[in-house]
Amino acid sequence: MNLQNELNKANGFKNLELLAKQVVEGFISGMHKSPFHGFSAEFAEHKIYNQGESTRHIDWKLFAKTDKLYTKRYDDETNLRCHIIIDNSSSMHYPDMDSFSIDNLNKIGFSVLATAALMQMLKKQRDAVGLSVYSDNYDFYASEKGSERHHHMLMSELSHVLYSGAKEKTSETYKYLHQIAEKIHRRSMIFLFTDMFQTIEDDAKLFEALRHLKYNKHEVVLFHVFDKEKEFNFNFDNKPKKFIDVETGATINLFADTIKDSYGEAVSSYFNALRLKCAQYKIKYVEADINKPLSNVLTTYMLERQKFL
Repeated sequence: MNLQNELNKANGFKNLELLAKQVVEGFISGMHKSPFHGFSAEFAEHKIYNQGESTRHIDWKLFAKTDKLYTKRYDDETNLRCHIIIDNSSSMHYPDMDSFSIDNLNKIGFSVLATAALMQMLKKQRDAVGLSVYSDNYDFYASEKGSERHHHMLMSELSHVLYSGAKEKTSETYKYLHQIAEKIHRRSMIFLFTDMFQTIEDDAKLFEALRHLKYNKHEVVLFHVFDKEKEFNFNFDNKPKKFIDVETGATINLFADTIKDSYGEAVSSYFNALRLKCAQYKIKYVEADINKPLSNVLTTYMLERQKFL
């Protein structure tokens, strides 16, 4: 690891926390006048006032604006448990980069920053969050908690994941999802960040593992993380290139244009099959293009949270 990577890793926790806060603040400011009334430093969320309830916590300022009665649900009311799972196999570290910013992310950077932003939002809501990270091993597990100490521990682990790198690490996602399903005993929201790169033989096993999570009454959201420009559209200049499988080390030399059409057909078919399979098992499928803003992830969280509670 070069000196720049060492410096990035040393400052990773502080930088990641700051970036996550920037993402959340930008998202919340864009939610102004939206149906999401749930974010303030003072309370967890609004809920509609029901006749007969105490009027003590009615938000009269909001009533003046909306002519509707809402009460404040305060921070000490924890209503949701969330477990976030990150695929840290080598393919998730594409493209290779030494530094990260909101506008400069690879797949693992996108997943880590999205997770950190979700953690910030969960923290505001006083909800409990847990984390799992896997590659060719079950690298990290922390159960769902809502304490400040727990938040800092998870943020530190995310920083480690971001800058640790992962060379020639394959993943058997289905194996670890089964293990996670066995660990999570109380109903939770499960967010999985993965690029879904596995062998065709593993596809059926993966969905069996996702069904295992659903069987335990969890709500499962699959964030399919990929670089749409390169991994879906295959937009490379038509010069001879060596393409390397970062998980196995296998290589192939070719001109991009010679396989672009057939590659596009195969990838489109695979993505469509994933969507259909997720719909069949009632798993929320979310396309997570690393070239797009993180707001899609946070909006999904808000919508799923409303349905979950």
